[in-house]
Amino acid sequence: MKKLLIKNIKGLLQVGESIPSVVKGQQMKELPMIENAFLALEDKQVVAYGAMEDWGGIEDWRDLEIIDATGKYVLPAFCDSHTHTVFAKSREEEFVDRINGLSYEEIALKGGGILNSARKLAALSENELYEDALKRVQQLIAYGTGALEIKSGYGLSVEAELKMLRVIKRLKETAGISIKATFLGAHAFPTEFKENHTAYIDLIIQEMLPKIAAENLADYIDVFCERNYFSVEEMERILLAGAKFGLTPKVHVNQFSVLGGIQKAIELGALSVDHLEEISDEDIQALKNSSCIATLLPSCSHFISIPFGNARALMNADIPVALASDFNPGTTPTGNLSVVWSLACIKLKMTPEEALNALTVNGAYAMGLSETHGKIALGRQSPILLTKEIPSIAYIPYAFGDQLIEQIIL
Repeated sequence: MKKLLIKNIKGLLQVGESIPSVVKGQQMKELPMIENAFLALEDKQVVAYGAMEDWGGIEDWRDLEIIDATGKYVLPAFCDSHTHTVFAKSREEEFVDRINGLSYEEIALKGGGILNSARKLAALSENELYEDALKRVQQLIAYGTGALEIKSGYGLSVEAELKMLRVIKRLKETAGISIKATFLGAHAFPTEFKENHTAYIDLIIQEMLPKIAAENLADYIDVFCERNYFSVEEMERILLAGAKFGLTPKVHVNQFSVLGGIQKAIELGALSVDHLEEISDEDIQALKNSSCIATLLPSCSHFISIPFGNARALMNADIPVALASDFNPGTTPTGNLSVVWSLACIKLKMTPEEALNALTVNGAYAMGLSETHGKIALGRQSPILLTKEIPSIAYIPYAFGDQLIEQIIL
């Protein structure tokens, strides 16, 4: 039996037996911590923790690794509940287009954006996609990510969507962290269906979904509900079809406009609604009366210069908020959640404690991993982070250019 003792921890964070599966409102300001602490694991399972003064010593030294964490913090690994980690190529040419004044929507209308990624992905083999994606996942782990959601949506054909989802399935089996797969065939309308939305939606429902279900390739279903993309009515049709195959919705809504997508997604049983750069009082009221979590993506807002989500309004309404990276080649080419933590504090005016709750407990909830991730408690095997020596936990979002995660224990 492999044993690990981490001793002299400056602060053991997000630890306890009564941390809820989701936190909201004033709870998000609270961050359970034991100072000058120890944490003991056997076969990666938490068997003891507490203050160093309460540590009873070691009875059995066999197969024991000891880490001295003097000056360092230990916390649950980050849970990234919204990414597009499987893609073919970067899109820095669109980055230059934005510098030269084009908006995200203008770039998409001239053939860039999602359709650009779809063209590039169609040219790669499944093995090429897998090898590239595995390298990215390994980098995300090094940043401190211990659980990951990955969407399809750069295929936009039966063959290419299945190819993406098969890659995600291989990553689940080989990457060493928990991964959830989301089917996002409704990411954009392919060029040949631009004037015939119904035909493409029929393709999703009649051909893609049955094959995805037959191979057990997805945990969730997503739709990009937005002007110039999928309407609320089109989203409803797709999500209802997904429900017949047991796929819970996790959807893109309110990135550029308020269309009523949040209310409809909640009505259809969405676990999370993501983006929310634009939001109405009616949206907030609908979320307040639901079990759906609001997921904000501040690094996307930062990179493409659109408004940031109103985290404070959501939290003041007792709505749980998660944070995620939106890692993708077009609008958020980083999956570093320490950067997201920093942006949440600077741009969303979240406290470091609120943002860390959003990246751990609430991030786990947003992908159905509350029982295994996001907090440290007896009997759990949550991935754990060890920081470098830092003066306080707030130093991580404060020092926004530094990599302060020293080690992740998976």
